[in-house]
Amino acid sequence: MPRLKFFLPLAAFALLGILLFRGLSLDPTALPSALIGKSLPEFALADLHTGEPQSRESLVGAPMLVNVWATWCYSCRVEHPFLLELAERGIKIVGLNYKDDSAKALQWLADLGDPYAISLADTEGVFGLDLGVYGAPETYIVDAAGVVRFRHVGVLDPEVWQADFAPWFDSETAGEAL
Repeated sequence: MPRLKFFLPLAAFALLGILLFRGLSLDPTALPSALIGKSLPEFALADLHTGEPQSRESLVGAPMLVNVWATWCYSCRVEHPFLLELAERGIKIVGLNYKDDSAKALQWLADLGDPYAISLADTEGVFGLDLGVYGAPETYIVDAAGVVRFRHVGVLDPEVWQADFAPWFDSETAGEAL
């Protein structure tokens, strides 16, 4: 029995290693959202371009993507060309500039193009917190009634679009089908 206590730290270390390996092998994009099937939270944010106040009511009425992005986010730069392509196809995209400097965000959009029908400035991250944002980029599907239908954490690219987003949108009406 005295020898067994020498192996307890080794056993504890092995158990901790197994738990850490299990945690690291989880898919980080499969994070659940408490908002699925619920209304988009109320908010009062300024439009990034005009400074005009925006609210939940100013967004609802048509299906849309809500894309969380920031200039400090490298992955946001990676997904940006695809967002431009989606906007050209007629998909309504609302941008949520998350915890960012508005001047830098405006310069980013001037340099790279602006795929957003509306850009919201969430400089303090309050609306992002209400959405349950873990970071950027994240993209939500919101139906015409303002109900959150789907959430994707990570880069939105053609493969992700085909697998998870395209079924929510009718290709002929470019987003009117939700």
